Amino acid sequence: MKIRRLAAVWTSKLAGYVCKKMGKQGVTWAGKIALKIYPNILRELAGEVREGIFAVCGTNGKTTANNLLCSVLEANGQKVVCNHTGSNMLNGVVAAFVLKAKLNGHLDADYACIEIDEASTVRVFPYFKPDYMILTNLFRDQLDRYGEIDITMKLLARAMEMAPRMELLVNGDDSLSAYLAMEGKNSYKTYGISEKVLEEDAQEIREGRFCKRCGAKMEYDFYHYSQLGLYHCPQCGFSRPVPDYDGRNVDMAEGLAFDVGDFHIKANYRGFYNIYNILAVYGAVDMAGISRENFNEVLGDYKPQFGRNELFQIQDTKVMLNLAKNPAGFNQNIGAVMADKTPKDIIILINDNAQDGTDVSWLWDVDFDRLRDAQAASITVSGIRCYDMRLRLKYVEIESRAEPDVEKAILSKLKEGTGNLYLLVNYTGLYTTHNILKKMEEKA
Repeated sequence: MKIRRLAAVWTSKLAGYVCKKMGKQGVTWAGKIALKIYPNILRELAGEVREGIFAVCGTNGKTTANNLLCSVLEANGQKVVCNHTGSNMLNGVVAAFVLKAKLNGHLDADYACIEIDEASTVRVFPYFKPDYMILTNLFRDQLDRYGEIDITMKLLARAMEMAPRMELLVNGDDSLSAYLAMEGKNSYKTYGISEKVLEEDAQEIREGRFCKRCGAKMEYDFYHYSQLGLYHCPQCGFSRPVPDYDGRNVDMAEGLAFDVGDFHIKANYRGFYNIYNILAVYGAVDMAGISRENFNEVLGDYKPQFGRNELFQIQDTKVMLNLAKNPAGFNQNIGAVMADKTPKDIIILINDNAQDGTDVSWLWDVDFDRLRDAQAASITVSGIRCYDMRLRLKYVEIESRAEPDVEKAILSKLKEGTGNLYLLVNYTGLYTTHNILKKMEEKA
């Protein structure tokens, strides 16, 4: 056993433990320390995964899909490495492996479910080549960091070339993801929803309106949301592939229910977008030859991680925490809020730290007009850019109150609110808000 490898594992575990005791996430620090001490550690630990490695990428939904996939594998008796917290750049990926390693410096794992930031794939894949990649969707996100979506697509195409044996599972309803799979050399399968389920919202900003193959304007039979839907190019014939895993007979009256082939899926989740997350996991499990016997049971037991439909009960108030970090995700979260017809309070937290993206102009691409019909007793804006958010709401004639301190905003609604509180927060506000709510729930 290499002494530096042992030192890397032990020191990283200590760093993770200390950060946790201090109430800090600390995951990326553990990975950074491990790489500094022993640069080859990720390659060696990933090589000890016995059965297969899943990489989960995409703008929205990758944390939910990744964690749900991990739960399904564990329910089938598999030992799994997973970056549950969503730390998905190189240091976070390294941390997932070193923190799962034993004190002897070795890994005991059948599978790894690793969420990877799209732009980080080209940094991670030199260390290991995943057996499978799930690509959930591609939306515009953090323009100051990623630039236009074409840059992200080029990085993903490079990553796929780096792992030629990797099998892809892509959202076929997204023309951008489908194009990447069709133009590449990796074998692939697709998932999607062939039936029209939702009424279209003409105001929504849509990516991928022009064919990536020939540049002509795409034609849609219908949209589900954003650019996801049934599409074809009238000029070159590029079109939505027939899904290998097709969600049919969708029923959202009580949670989510739909069929995939002869398999019926039922989950007590909100949000149409979660059908895509579930389809991605179902397809990945099938591709890997894992039993689906306990699939619905896992869905019933699954606890959302860090702001993905995460529910808290604090005294007499039900609190729903959701991450909303780009126009497509925000619009879907607004849809979930709208589906609740009872009176409610809403807190929207917007930060502009480096991890969030310092350009908050994306707020003007979100369809906030719909909140006028949300049965909202109050809307509070919070975070570093709360006044930008308040101005955005003012332009659609929605009244709001500014409270930069999210803890004070929450306490105010617990004291004098409706008993039904929704928090929509972007990235760096998520961990802090989660911890605040967790402590409040434990004290209640």
